[in-house]
Amino acid sequence: MEPETYRFIQERRDLWQFIRLNPEWYRHLTRYPEDLTDLEAEAKQFYGRTWSQRLEKTGQNIQMARMLMQMAGSWNE
Repeated sequence: MEPETYRFIQERRDLWQFIRLNPEWYRHLTRYPEDLTDLEAEAKQFYGRTWSQRLEKTGQNIQMARMLMQMAGSWNE
């Protein structure tokens, strides 16, 4: 693997851990170091950090808060 690519991955703990869990990426980056952006996109998808995944998670949290508020309101009656 190219030294610049290796250093970049070492600086990003999330990418380092992702590669440890998916060793095929290490082999892939050794052959194609320009695919670093693909690695970052794949890691975001894996860790649930894409915009759509965050939006969905926020929606679920709001729904949970509403449900808890409804339950709290029913206890006061």
